[in-house]
Amino acid sequence: MSIPDNAAEHLQQTYRTEFNRRVDRFFRDVEGNGDLSSPRGSLKLACRIADDDNDAIMNMRHNLFFNVIGYSRKNLAVVYGSKFDTAPPVAGHPQLFLYFSQDGAAQPSDEPLIEHEKSCRLMNFSCTSEGVKPTITKADMTAIANEIKTLFLDNKKGITYTTGNKSASYTDPDNGFAKGNYLLVNSKADAVNIYTKMCNAIDVPFKGESHIVLNDPDKASTTTATAGKTTILGKQRNNRRYRPIAILRFRYAYISLGNLIPPVFLIDTTFRNQSLVSFL
Repeated sequence: MSIPDNAAEHLQQTYRTEFNRRVDRFFRDVEGNGDLSSPRGSLKLACRIADDDNDAIMNMRHNLFFNVIGYSRKNLAVVYGSKFDTAPPVAGHPQLFLYFSQDGAAQPSDEPLIEHEKSCRLMNFSCTSEGVKPTITKADMTAIANEIKTLFLDNKKGITYTTGNKSASYTDPDNGFAKGNYLLVNSKADAVNIYTKMCNAIDVPFKGESHIVLNDPDKASTTTATAGKTTILGKQRNNRRYRPIAILRFRYAYISLGNLIPPVFLIDTTFRNQSLVSFL
């Protein structure tokens, strides 16, 4: 086929079509091209490329969608979850991960986002057909996803809990909660709430508060102000806060079946990953 007479116009039309297709998929909960009646409607309107946009406006829309909103990070992470947490490859049994993070509006401008991840093993299933337990299926994962949607979402938003300086460990290896796996909380009540919901989501009994060991260290949580500063190369830098107190919100859940295939996202309130169940 011959090259179009106006190659630049053809490129612009192709780019506009493909770009807006991705914007529409990302904002699939917003009808039409977006409007100013809601925050997400306003974002969609700002992102979509219009026929009369010049190059400068197109570049601004591109930067807003891919970089500011973060669509360019979609499905590109090698390690899923908190950058401070690493999990060993799942051997034998699938592993369920729940990810929580601080709301962006609550994040201090000069501090990193606080994020935590909690996991457990699905002991009733195997990752592969060679396992002793039945192989987990898409239907099994969809059922767990719907349970998580019921338990960890409220009014289409992730539930919250308060993290702090206390570590709460819940040990029940037979049902997927290994020894030494803990959750940072500000009170035991939050730990009981999260662990109970996790047990309900994977259909195993919660054995009660007596199985939760709460470690309350002598060192209190610190803030940006109380953590102090350190001078490096003539510039003052904030010391790392010690287990700061913050409200964390549930964002997404996924299941790892080992390192041979990507994780399967069950539900994702960030719109960054295709999931089995929509949270809307």
